[in-house]
Amino acid sequence: MSWLSPLTLEGRHATLVPLARAHAPALAEAVRDGELWRHWYTWIPAPERMAAEIERRLDTQAKGTMLPFTVLDAAGVPVGMTTYMNVDAAHKRLEIGSTWYAKRVQRTALNTECKLMLLAHAFEDRESIAVEFRTHRFNLQSRRGIERLGAQLDGILRSHQRQPDGTLRDTCVYSITREEWPTVRSHLRYQLERPRD
Repeated sequence: MSWLSPLTLEGRHATLVPLARAHAPALAEAVRDGELWRHWYTWIPAPERMAAEIERRLDTQAKGTMLPFTVLDAAGVPVGMTTYMNVDAAHKRLEIGSTWYAKRVQRTALNTECKLMLLAHAFEDRESIAVEFRTHRFNLQSRRGIERLGAQLDGILRSHQRQPDGTLRDTCVYSITREEWPTVRSHLRYQLERPRD
């Protein structure tokens, strides 16, 4: 993968490290916090499927269209996964997605910092022209989180994908463009520095 290569991104609240098979036991434990795989409107691997999901992501990485990370908290404990995906090197576009966090770190500075690091690398180091975020229309928590980042809703792809349970997913597509990045960066830095409730 020439445009995107495995790397580590370090912050105060989180560190993103290249996803590895050795992370499977800790990630299986993290996903138990909140029983995240039980949400019908998103696909998060159950503990017993974690190793297979890591293999899937690493296989997709080998094909050049994904760069997956394990998310570590400030103590260095794995608490989730996130990914550069749908990588389009020719047009310098990508999506940040397939993200999940243990319940204990949701709605903390960890997510804001992860997105700030991922967006900074995409726009400043890789010179992306746009970064997308996609989520199910009914995943209201995810939609609110994406909107809090400063991403704009581009539209909704209706009946876009079939879910594992057979239902059809309407996919909300958001993006941040290169021109918007300086303002979004200031906003995310402010969110990290302000006192939290």
